[in-house]
Amino acid sequence: MNKHQLRKAMRQQRRALTAKQQHQAAYGLKRTLLQPGALLAAKRIALYLVNDGEINPEQIIKQLTRMGKAVYLPTLHPLRQGELAFVRYQATTRMSTNRFGIAEPDFRYNTHQQAKFLSVICLPLVAFDPHGNRMGMGGGFYDRSLAFTRHAGNKPRLIGCAHEFQCVSALPAEVWDIPLSAIATDTALRMCQHSSE
Repeated sequence: MNKHQLRKAMRQQRRALTAKQQHQAAYGLKRTLLQPGALLAAKRIALYLVNDGEINPEQIIKQLTRMGKAVYLPTLHPLRQGELAFVRYQATTRMSTNRFGIAEPDFRYNTHQQAKFLSVICLPLVAFDPHGNRMGMGGGFYDRSLAFTRHAGNKPRLIGCAHEFQCVSALPAEVWDIPLSAIATDTALRMCQHSSE
């Protein structure tokens, strides 16, 4: 199966989950991310809003907010084509819909933070392998926005989030792919083998 076929198959599989299965997976993700070594020590954490059957981080977003953590969500950057900005998110945050039909905090009315000053960024995956290689939606938004993490300096921990069934034996690693620190699923927290942490 090539990358295009795998992406299509995985997206279909996760969209086919029932509401009950998605709710159970979301609870499992929350439990996984609350393990030591994931998010507990972080102060500024970026997550995402579910759009295409991804594992839903809504429960962990609510929990982190209750714990006094600053939660950020990705938005399409208004000035840098093809990149993401990270905007503060709370229950009262003014939202808008981007060109892909995805809800995001309105950049104009909310506080934003440079990615390098976030503690952790949790990003959705379409597929992943045990080595920490990941497959996203194919738009390259995270890869472009996080390219700075390949160099020395301030950088967030990157945690990929996915349903456990999205694990495949191996994915080809492209030179532009940004390596993950860990992968969190509904059943496990995996530290990535190539991580220098």
